[in-house]
Amino acid sequence: MKEKIKDIIQSSISVKQQLLADENVHARIETVVDVITAAFKSGKKVLFCGNGGSAADAQHLAAEFSGRFYKDRKALPSDALHCNTSYLTAVGNDYSYDVIYARLIEGIGVEGDVLVGISTSGNSPNIIKAFEAAHANKMITVGFTGESGGKMKEHSDYLFNVPSKDTPRIQESHILIGHIICQLVEEKIFG
Repeated sequence: MKEKIKDIIQSSISVKQQLLADENVHARIETVVDVITAAFKSGKKVLFCGNGGSAADAQHLAAEFSGRFYKDRKALPSDALHCNTSYLTAVGNDYSYDVIYARLIEGIGVEGDVLVGISTSGNSPNIIKAFEAAHANKMITVGFTGESGGKMKEHSDYLFNVPSKDTPRIQESHILIGHIICQLVEEKIFG
């Protein structure tokens, strides 16, 4: 069992080493930090969506902005779209689970807002439809996926496709990238 534990840790490190060596990822992080910073400074909001573990990650990252990251500071307008269970179950029941995020984006998304969609496969229909609704509202979309990018690749203004096909390793790197973005945005806005 000790070797299995070491293998899992090494696998996680390997994916992160690939991210560490990828200058394109670094440049994309810088760009997304600037985009999110500009959105917040313009009074816009950053919304997150995902399913399962990625919903948990979406909620986690939204809380880093609306709560705090390192600094005691003013809250930033950010939320995860799945937190209203009455809305979620009503729309899922009355329409389809595939439109739970798109309908909410139609109602609350405005030009200049940012929508971050998290899907390890990159093929979650409800996130793809949310990105389509976001583009209709002139919002900016940021996708967090696995290696291929899936169908989200063509719907993301900015894509972080983690170089792995292994869901846990992808999710670990999503949180790493998300935390980097949260830290740098907070520093740019609050010093």
